[in-house]
Amino acid sequence: MDQQSDDVPLGPALVGVVYNLKHAENPDRPADDQAEYDSIDTVLAIEAAIRLHGIDTVRLEADEHLAQKLAEYHPDLAFNIAEGHGGRGREAQAPALLSLLNIPFTGSDETTLCLALDKALCKRLLATYHIRTPRYRVFAPGAPVRAAGLRFPVIVKPNAEGSSKGILDACVAETPAKLRALVDESFKRYHAPVLVEEYIEGREFTVGVLGNGLSARVFQPMEIVYHHTSEGGYRVYNYTVKLTYEKYVEYRCPAAISPALEQALVDAARRVFLALGCLDLARVDFRVDGEGRVYFIEINPLPGLAPHYSDYPMLAEFSGLSYDELIMGVLREGAARNGVDLREGR
Repeated sequence: MDQQSDDVPLGPALVGVVYNLKHAENPDRPADDQAEYDSIDTVLAIEAAIRLHGIDTVRLEADEHLAQKLAEYHPDLAFNIAEGHGGRGREAQAPALLSLLNIPFTGSDETTLCLALDKALCKRLLATYHIRTPRYRVFAPGAPVRAAGLRFPVIVKPNAEGSSKGILDACVAETPAKLRALVDESFKRYHAPVLVEEYIEGREFTVGVLGNGLSARVFQPMEIVYHHTSEGGYRVYNYTVKLTYEKYVEYRCPAAISPALEQALVDAARRVFLALGCLDLARVDFRVDGEGRVYFIEINPLPGLAPHYSDYPMLAEFSGLSYDELIMGVLREGAARNGVDLREGR
């Protein structure tokens, strides 16, 4: 019998699930301080979906010891959901380390993640593609707050956060004085630059993308329909709403929209995804005003994957993909891009 070559894989692939975990709350920090981090239940659900296909997994929390853990286990592929720690470049921390160690991973690379997290920089780039977005300004701590060129009302939020972190219950300003107060409050809580953009009165949609390049699958748009408005009568998908979504909103997919508007949302999501160089998965948020104009609000190339809670798995489920199928879809896209043989079921 011929001796098997040393470079032929004998067992299943090893997938490292790389994540940041929610820990005990710090009473000195805002309530949404860990909004973007995952619960252990989400990590276990991702692991379970992968293991169903005979693929081994290892959990790798993206803490200060991540480099040592990656060197020890050196997985064939990393399933990256790590949000990182501190600053507008935090989502690049785990991907940059994975790239340095030559470990392929799912999802967008460090450059795209940095660009997408910095909302103003992202909007500036997309403007070159003629993608419509609300007019905006960015204010750094200590800088004078002037609304010249902006039409009130305006919404105030941290420039480089996700999961609605830092979007307060009262976050819309109708006057320059209220704007300055909201910006000062954001500085006080988060010590980071603030994005101020014109509030678009209208319907809110989110669109999921799975795959790569022109063949990427764009899920049907999901409308976020509000039961209650926030202070001042505005509809804002903030941290409080997401935390108790059953009370505030319902999710409609398919949305009650014309085929033309659905196609406009799908096309816009694909254009944004490709323009930013996104890989494998992303979720894109839009507002549509009373005249049917589509406004890009933001993109999350590292969307939440909490089963039965996060918007991205909901989008997939409405489009006929179970949670397990979604996770494996992301994993297979990342593996195919990187030439990784997952050796499923062996």
